[in-house]
Amino acid sequence: MYAMTGKMMAQAGRRDELATILLRAAQMVGGMPGCHMYAVTEDADDADAVWVLEMWDDQATHDASLQDAGVRALIAEAMPLLAGAPQGNALRVVGGYGVWDN
Repeated sequence: MYAMTGKMMAQAGRRDELATILLRAAQMVGGMPGCHMYAVTEDADDADAVWVLEMWDDQATHDASLQDAGVRALIAEAMPLLAGAPQGNALRVVGGYGVWDN
């Protein structure tokens, strides 16, 4: 199982717009092979920050999602709303409870 977490800083006052685009992305990738989760969250302590947590079968299925024309269009739509480059980490799931238990 492959996971990614990412923090995106919206330009001041534009977090809702960014979150809306990311929620559209969640709907899109949710139907793609290998996607187990795409959660969009607002940072409780930062009015401009949005976090995304993704879980995939493996890195290859995640990377394949980034080649989808619809996903690429949403990325292009979101870029002007960002106050800087997204930050994030790739993670290797070692266990626990959750969506991979299907």
